[in-house]
Amino acid sequence: MITEESIYQLSLTQIPDIGSILTKQLVDYFGSASAIFKARKKELAAVEGIGEVRAAQIKKFTNHLNSEQELKKIEQHQLKLIFLTDEQYPQRLKNCSDPPLVLFFKGNKPLNPSRIISVIGSRNATDYGRMVTEQLIKALQPYDVMIVSGLAHGIDAIAHRAALQQQLPTIGVMAHGFKTIYPYVHRSLAKEMIDQGGLLTEFWFDALPDRHHFPQRNRIVAGISDATVVIETAVKGGSMITADLAFEYNRDVFAVPGRIYDQRSSGCLQLIAQNKATAFTSPEQIISALGWLESKKKKSLQKKLFPELSREEQIIVSILTEYHQIHVDELYLKTKLPSSAMASAILNLELQNIIIQLPGKRYELSS
Repeated sequence: MITEESIYQLSLTQIPDIGSILTKQLVDYFGSASAIFKARKKELAAVEGIGEVRAAQIKKFTNHLNSEQELKKIEQHQLKLIFLTDEQYPQRLKNCSDPPLVLFFKGNKPLNPSRIISVIGSRNATDYGRMVTEQLIKALQPYDVMIVSGLAHGIDAIAHRAALQQQLPTIGVMAHGFKTIYPYVHRSLAKEMIDQGGLLTEFWFDALPDRHHFPQRNRIVAGISDATVVIETAVKGGSMITADLAFEYNRDVFAVPGRIYDQRSSGCLQLIAQNKATAFTSPEQIISALGWLESKKKKSLQKKLFPELSREEQIIVSILTEYHQIHVDELYLKTKLPSSAMASAILNLELQNIIIQLPGKRYELSS
């Protein structure tokens, strides 16, 4: 259904000189796209980073026809428009500094599962890279992990197919619109993924896979996940961009160490040497590092031991009794608390030495 709000949501992405960071600030300030367009110029200019010039650009923007036409295509092809403030928007991605304002999605899986990793690598995968990818995803099968990648040749496609084989949900993040599938040979793979996961993009329906779209796509791959696993990549490979972004977003990054003279391992070795990634030695290592192994010691700790805690604090303690470690984004998803309430509860628990913060914005109960 086409509404005034959905038209304004798409129109926000078309205003010159206002990227995703500034637009996010506007949305946070005014609460909705329609409120932004209906605000007075003075109110817009008062938002940090906007100023008089950008406020004037917003006020003079009237070409909403393109947005209406795009929404008709979305309805025709049964796509979902997901706006930054929507509940179904990927919360992990939303917590990044530069999330896409809108996403277009086709699939049958929610984008906020409890466990999600990105598996990426070279388009020219070796037999070793294939083996590591398939064994990793097979080991993740009992944990119901969503697998994200970029639908490219090589490691990406291997990861998607392995997820399908293991009956795991898998999401392909595209660097173009839904008018086409790139690479073309992955049309049948993409169709299978829609049935067991989905396809996701920030680009309008007719957008082509232009060169500059791929780094934008990579930030979604990095930001939507709990961790990124780099199987094989050269130093100048596109996977290095994704890994660097994941590191900047405080996500866990794992890289498969390979032979020192193999170009397809050179990027992984550099990530490890620069302390941007942990050397991947086994699937169990990743499962443990992400806190997906239930700890009996933590399970024995009950909320009743802390009768003085507030309701919000007890919710957090209860969740942490079930998990060895948990990332703050996943904790946010599980508590379903407002961000301000959760931040206050976490601070109080830290001050009482009931929980401790680990590197990479992960939390666990203190021993």
